[in-house]
Amino acid sequence: MSRVFPRVPHGEVHFTGRAVVRDVIIGMSDGLTVPFALAAGLSGAVASSAIVLIAGIAEVAAGSIAMGLGGYLAAASEVDVYRAELERERREIRDVPHAEVDEVRAVFRDYGLEGAALEAATSAVTSNPKSWLRFMMREELGLEESDPSRALISAATIGLSYVAGGMIPLAPYALGLPIASALKVSVVLTLLSLLILGAVKGYVTSVSPRRSAVQTAVVGAIAAGAAYMLARAVGGIGR
Repeated sequence: MSRVFPRVPHGEVHFTGRAVVRDVIIGMSDGLTVPFALAAGLSGAVASSAIVLIAGIAEVAAGSIAMGLGGYLAAASEVDVYRAELERERREIRDVPHAEVDEVRAVFRDYGLEGAALEAATSAVTSNPKSWLRFMMREELGLEESDPSRALISAATIGLSYVAGGMIPLAPYALGLPIASALKVSVVLTLLSLLILGAVKGYVTSVSPRRSAVQTAVVGAIAAGAAYMLARAVGGIGR
């Protein structure tokens, strides 16, 4: 006697904004660490918070443009790679269909299909050229079609996130605090922001927020510390 399972309404919620979160994390983490390191390095070389603030703002402006451009080129390259591979797969399906059928069969065999089930699945995919092409792109190459507008969105997201992150470590210098006090406050604000950024990243990606927060803060602190030591070393040349 077979069991009858009651029908229970089931709704799945999946996070679909990975690319946006990735861009925000990239922009804000760099925006927090690089301007902080510059400001911290200058704090030991100059006596005016205003000078540190001006230099920091200049760096944030240049850094956001550079980061945004990098994001644009990376996203645009993904589109170009997909289109090039799509055309190559289209030619192979047209010119060497038997080899491509064997590749489809190999994919299904890796999923555990054998015999009639394997041949039926292979036939179902290869009977429709468009579905066949999409299958090869996804299963053989692991490529998903990218939105061409994604390049501009990525550039804007990374650039603005860099600006938002960069304003945090520079804020104490804008308050007119003595430069030593401004540096201490900047350190605290930067670490707290890294912790919050990591926790948010963990929450939206279903990873432990606590672990993600600590990981992001540690990595950011190491990066900022390394950049700070380099800035101090360069600043000490010629003294």
